[in-house]
Amino acid sequence: MCEPESGAWRDWYVVDGGTNLENVEAITRAITRRVAERRKGEEAVVRETVTDKELAVAKLTLLHAQVEPHFLYNTLASAQLLTRSDAAKADRMLGNLITYLRTSMPRTEEAMSTLGAELERATAYLEILRIRMGERLAIEIQVPEALKRTPLPPMMLQTLVENAIKHGLEPVAGGGKIWILARESEGKTAITVADDGRGFSEDGGGTGIGLKNVRERLRLTFGDAASLSIVANFPKGVAATITVPAAGPSGGAHA
Repeated sequence: MCEPESGAWRDWYVVDGGTNLENVEAITRAITRRVAERRKGEEAVVRETVTDKELAVAKLTLLHAQVEPHFLYNTLASAQLLTRSDAAKADRMLGNLITYLRTSMPRTEEAMSTLGAELERATAYLEILRIRMGERLAIEIQVPEALKRTPLPPMMLQTLVENAIKHGLEPVAGGGKIWILARESEGKTAITVADDGRGFSEDGGGTGIGLKNVRERLRLTFGDAASLSIVANFPKGVAATITVPAAGPSGGAHA
């Protein structure tokens, strides 16, 4: 029954009618499955570690970007000049600067902000610019009170507003208008910052690093449940819209 010309496995197969071969195959399948499960678990740990590192980098970038030095210096210089000619206007400017700085203080690692808090900072920022720019800057804000409770990563709205000023209105001699709008639909809150400035161009208009960071932070915080869209405003300018879950990130998302 045992054939010297054949391999040992053939002897085992012939002696017991193939039972050993079936057992070996079953053991092989079990080992393969366990190895695959182990590898899948290790890959999940690696992905989570990479995501945590990306989130840490994004938070570090956020802390560095919370107060733009040039804006601070220019505002203080403008206020100093106004104290000599228009004390009331200088007082309003410094009051808005205090609000802006207060709402820009670094938060704890896991803290989310709200649309209301972010709107307070953005409004203070725009009011400072309106004092400096005069009639060159018009502002319109339409945010329902109920939506101000919407959870939002810190500085995200501010990034859109600063982008609209820098790339949309500052290059235009006559200035322009900024809109901040919010609406809710099907459990999502859409927050739009629009301008009627320069619009899309080869060197600006919604293609900068700031907007890339916004997209990345949305992904890290909400996963696929949030988005950022950039479109041309009508008749001119750019409109950027953040869409986030009205209830904030799910339990498994990073905050």
